[in-house]
Amino acid sequence: MQVIGHRGARAVEPENTLRALREGMRCADTVEVDLRRTRDGVLVIMHDATLDRTTNGHGPVGALTLAALQRLDAGKGEKIPTFREVLDLAGGRCGLFAEIKEPGTEDLACTLIREAGIHGVTVVSFHASVIRRVKEYAGMRTGLIVSGGTANPAVSALDLGADVLLPGFGLVTPALVTESHRGGLSLVAWTVNDDAEIRRALDLGIDGIATDDPCHTRGVMDRLGH
Repeated sequence: MQVIGHRGARAVEPENTLRALREGMRCADTVEVDLRRTRDGVLVIMHDATLDRTTNGHGPVGALTLAALQRLDAGKGEKIPTFREVLDLAGGRCGLFAEIKEPGTEDLACTLIREAGIHGVTVVSFHASVIRRVKEYAGMRTGLIVSGGTANPAVSALDLGADVLLPGFGLVTPALVTESHRGGLSLVAWTVNDDAEIRRALDLGIDGIATDDPCHTRGVMDRLGH
């Protein structure tokens, strides 16, 4: 089972920073980041639409230029990184899940991935339109994220041509695992931090789990003989 560092390693370091990614990369097979666009059209790494929770700034991410954003403290003195910086850090060293938070930014994300010349990047999103466009524009590996309200997540992912299904862990059942694998989908569940849930994920035969503390999760798996 693959270990995916959720926002790098958000339980240990400030989420979605280079510091968190370096920590996540110590133990994870893949790290995951969230992409948003600045006022001047640069993709940066930020989960929320606003700055208030994770930085000492305020207001919408998209209202500020990159220069203004990088003057902020994203925790422990870390700056808000650009997607290009993340590609430079992870490329060739660790897999990367790049979550598109804002439909319409996927072309730019794919262009940057191509320019970086790295493999092992999966573009993921809750938005079906993003998955369709990435396949159409770039033919890249994609993943559909679902949190509920989807009658048949595996069918939805397959209809979009996605390669990975990423359901919230509470949605995962043996039937969903079987259906996903039958259709050729990898199944990566989120967010799994509890030791008992890690054990259950292993028992279910899930392909990967997103976790806030990859090194802890790796330690649990090692103790369980995985």
